[in-house]
Amino acid sequence: MCGADQQLATPALAPIGVGTWSWGNRLLWNYRPERDDPLLLDTLQACTKAGLTFFDTADSYGTGKFQGRSEILLGQGLSRLPAEQRQRVTVATKLAPYPWRLGRRGFCKAAAASCQRLGRPIDLVQLHWSTARYAPWQEKPLLEGLMDQVRMGGARAVGLSNMGPQRLRHAAGWMADSGVLLRSVQVQFSLLSQQPLQPGGVLEVCRELGVTVIAYSPLALGLLTGRYAANHLPPGLRGLLFGRLLPHLKPLLTLMGEIATDHGSTPAGVAVNWCRAHGTIPIPGLRHPHHVKGMEQALGWILSCDERQALDRASRELATLMPQNPFQST
Repeated sequence: MCGADQQLATPALAPIGVGTWSWGNRLLWNYRPERDDPLLLDTLQACTKAGLTFFDTADSYGTGKFQGRSEILLGQGLSRLPAEQRQRVTVATKLAPYPWRLGRRGFCKAAAASCQRLGRPIDLVQLHWSTARYAPWQEKPLLEGLMDQVRMGGARAVGLSNMGPQRLRHAAGWMADSGVLLRSVQVQFSLLSQQPLQPGGVLEVCRELGVTVIAYSPLALGLLTGRYAANHLPPGLRGLLFGRLLPHLKPLLTLMGEIATDHGSTPAGVAVNWCRAHGTIPIPGLRHPHHVKGMEQALGWILSCDERQALDRASRELATLMPQNPFQST
């Protein structure tokens, strides 16, 4: 389906989504296919049963020889679902603006490859990051190429990722002039990453433009789950980071634990509901079926205004601790 009808068929984005960055990532998440693939496929099935039907991925997800693995696993998992469940799923992917992907047709092969790995058209195709810092002239043609995907039926809507408020206004203007409206912007956002919440930041601009904000890393790589302590750290780079940051987080984690108890939830549930309370759709990374239960339960309650404000206060001085994505533009 092409043309105006295709553009009106915008995808439904669930109130809590699922991030799949870790699916295939060895650098931070120690991915091993023989151990992890069955669990990841079971996780996808558990998510859809729980009503977590919005999945976000990217063509660059997966380390080294496993690049594209996240999309492959997502496609495999979706193919195993009953048709009724599969129809309720929304899939977003991000295409990386590598230097060799040039001009309006720069994403043609990449989009086709993503569709093949996913086994379906893309519901929400996103520019993975802005090229403003190294090739500003490249950005508009690439966005035109993504809009062409909507016009040709290879995608249903276009989103952006890792884009700050200044560049966002430019891109939204280009898209509006071309007749394909911007659907969403995806940014790093959590109790430990609050840059989008600043005055004039991405959240304010998106409210003005009527654009949905998708919050990635809402659990701050797992720091906000309450599972870790100085004597219990994950392996590798995450462990090094957690060991440095955890001593500063005790007051915030204590408050999160108290709020979680009041709602019969978990600190992870508090973290994602804080993102929801600020009008965003969090996409926590889920890698095991037991992770899904906490997110399903988090759908059933919301933070009170007082709880949200208490979390805002407790996290305000900590919000610059978490490393920010170097691909984020201004």
